[in-house]
Amino acid sequence: MNTAILLSIVIPMYNEANVISDVLTLLQTTLSTQFPDLCYEILVIDDGSSDGSGERVTKLANTAVHLYQHPYNIGNGAAVKTGIRNAQGEYILLMDADGQHKPEDIPRLLEHIGRYDMVVGARTGESDTAVHRDIANFIYNTFASYVCGRKIEDLTSGFRVIRADIAKSLVYMLPNTFSYPTTMTLAVVRSGYGLAYVPISVKKRVGKSKIKLLRDGSRFFMILFKIATLFSPLKIFVPASIFTFLLGFGYGLFKVVVLDTRYGPTSAMLMTIAGLIFLIGLVSEQITYLRYDKTQ
Repeated sequence: MNTAILLSIVIPMYNEANVISDVLTLLQTTLSTQFPDLCYEILVIDDGSSDGSGERVTKLANTAVHLYQHPYNIGNGAAVKTGIRNAQGEYILLMDADGQHKPEDIPRLLEHIGRYDMVVGARTGESDTAVHRDIANFIYNTFASYVCGRKIEDLTSGFRVIRADIAKSLVYMLPNTFSYPTTMTLAVVRSGYGLAYVPISVKKRVGKSKIKLLRDGSRFFMILFKIATLFSPLKIFVPASIFTFLLGFGYGLFKVVVLDTRYGPTSAMLMTIAGLIFLIGLVSEQITYLRYDKTQ
């Protein structure tokens, strides 16, 4: 019965015909071995695959495995949102379909769900990942830690378990792209929910990565800044205000001391703009608090 389902496993999929059968088989074997009495469901969201991935899942479909198909490729985040909306379990486990995440790590995440609202698998140095991605993740994690005011160990990990009611309340905020873990993490922290990290090592994905470094990297940074201004506006506006003020003050001081000329309107304008930036950030912060008061 749907009401008895404890865990919904959501797997977004796009052109993973070479590995999805093995992923589902190993996943079900692990769950039946580790949790023989667990009532679960597996929701595979086919995001418009063109390589027969959906047919592979259909062959393995049973009472626990369900296939949902998008009419065309909408995005990894959109597939996750479809899974969250259709999940019937009390908790939702998100994992990739490319074979990176190890089903044997699932018990390590689930053992924390009674104490924390979301548990994320944080990739360690033992993971088989590309160097440029490790560098990018370090930058993302550092910036997210600043915005959140707490250490974020892995901002972009797609391997996580979260309370279903929380995931459903946040689903409208998630983007359709690969950056949905970022939004979910910052939303959980900003809302005051409990977050824990469990160290994991991931395997090299099977097949070619769907993420393009330049295209998705630049898009990710833009989304990261938009999310930061959405959840903690002053963390962005205050540094920008201080920088603008110091720029104007320093330029004016340089003209007076070094060039022996008037302070000039440019310096005054920059310092005025700095004040406006700060006030905009202050208003944005108040709007953020009002929005959370209505949604919590």
